[in-house]
Amino acid sequence: MSTPLYRLKAEFFKTLGHPVRIRVLELLSERDHAVSEMLNEVGVEAAHLSQQLAVLRRAGLVTARREGSTVHYTLADPGVAELLRVARTILTGVLAGQAELLADLRAAGGSGDDAPAEAPDDVADKAGDEAGDQNDDGSGG
Repeated sequence: MSTPLYRLKAEFFKTLGHPVRIRVLELLSERDHAVSEMLNEVGVEAAHLSQQLAVLRRAGLVTARREGSTVHYTLADPGVAELLRVARTILTGVLAGQAELLADLRAAGGSGDDAPAEAPDDVADKAGDEAGDQNDDGSGG
């Protein structure tokens, strides 16, 4: 029995579910890159980058070619770059909606019971800040 398409899609998106892999795919959406170039851009150890590139290779999202002692990577399918563009568009819309909601909440201020309550961590942080405003002798700053 074959694997249902929705399961294959889930595995595909799991492969994309790591920030280093997303960054690598973004770089490769611009142009081919040597591993050494990606190291500078991604900011992780060589072993970690190599591990993430191997995951992308096994998934068929990137291909590698050796030129002398340098290994260059490229996207296996230009559709990956399009997928990243679509994801950016969706995320931009989501974030814009959240920013609008936040602005509405701030505009409402403390005008009633519908105002958001402070989380316990926020209260503790404020108490710590106020305690930090005192001098060593207990007097205010």
